[in-house]
Amino acid sequence: MATTADDPENARFRAEVAEWMRTHLCGPYAVLKHRGGPGDEDFEPALRKAWEQELAAGGWTCIGWPKEVGGRGLSIDQQVIFHEEYARAGGPGRMGHIGEGLIGPALIRYGTPEQKQRFLPPIIAGREFWAQGYSEPGAGSDLANVQTRCWQEADGSWRVQGQKIWTSLAHEADWIFVLARCEPGSKGHKGLAFLLLPLKQPGIEIRPIRQLGGGAEFNEVFFDGARAEKDHIVGAPGDGWKVAMGLLEAERGVSTLGQQMRFAHELELIIAAARRNGRARDPAIRARIAQAWVGLRVMRANALRMLAGGGEQGLQREALIYKYYWSNWHRDLGKLAMDVLGADGDVRSDDPAIRPLQQLFFFSRADTIYAGTNEIQLNIIAERGLGMPREPRPAG
Repeated sequence: MATTADDPENARFRAEVAEWMRTHLCGPYAVLKHRGGPGDEDFEPALRKAWEQELAAGGWTCIGWPKEVGGRGLSIDQQVIFHEEYARAGGPGRMGHIGEGLIGPALIRYGTPEQKQRFLPPIIAGREFWAQGYSEPGAGSDLANVQTRCWQEADGSWRVQGQKIWTSLAHEADWIFVLARCEPGSKGHKGLAFLLLPLKQPGIEIRPIRQLGGGAEFNEVFFDGARAEKDHIVGAPGDGWKVAMGLLEAERGVSTLGQQMRFAHELELIIAAARRNGRARDPAIRARIAQAWVGLRVMRANALRMLAGGGEQGLQREALIYKYYWSNWHRDLGKLAMDVLGADGDVRSDDPAIRPLQQLFFFSRADTIYAGTNEIQLNIIAERGLGMPREPRPAG
């Protein structure tokens, strides 16, 4: 089972990561500490892109990728340590997350040698950034309902027509991977293609979506005959669902430990606020803080169970429950933050002791909706994890 218990080698590696972060997340990058995470992703994007190249120069991008494709091939233990120490030091939200954590592993698994040679090195170097073209107005949690379509031209290139929505940082990305329907009349999981498109081209329009918290890191992306090269389809036409699902498995990997360190930082901010304004003396608030701490420890234990067996997530039961658990826990943490702030949280504030907790509340309202609603997550747990009968679906 994967563990972060510090044997001498792991202890040395942990000290190495902590020291590198201490000596590099400073100077011009100091402003990035604890910034750029969910709900704050539009903070200083240019500086965070420069930070990606700083990480790359230190050898801290794509650390879990195999050495033969340019990664460091670090063990699961060392990957966990890196993500923990990165978050502990206040490392900013990663502009390269979608490239490093999603499309990169998908290309390693399903891509051609030419695709790997073209797309992996710029991800490792922090030079090219990616967006995910999955959700549509009528295909969110029900991803198999995608209506964006694509077709092949005489020269072999692909054209894409349709719309994607909730596309994180599309306005800052260079490339987007798109799940589109390549077989007219096909439904559900069949007849889909997985395409790679440059975002800076005619036929693509990106419109920001302003959120409750004031940011606009999400976008609508419209495709009107946008072009993908003939060799920029991953897998064969019709293999899109297989590639898309293989990619999503990567979301429940070692970075979950880093996510939990960020959660721990938010809990620390809530405790500090409760001590400042006296709410820490309220028995009900104290009980909820304790419950949040216990929940975070349970989350960590389950994440370590997920990483047992070398980090292959697949459809393990431990991985199936993770999103449902953390999203509900985090939403409750947002409620706790506002209850601790009391009246001070009712008006939008720029006070650094208040604003992060308001942002936590605003964004955590969406946690149980995006990346699969609670209802979808429960169906997945029941059907795939417990082997229960499938919920009846409409015919057609």
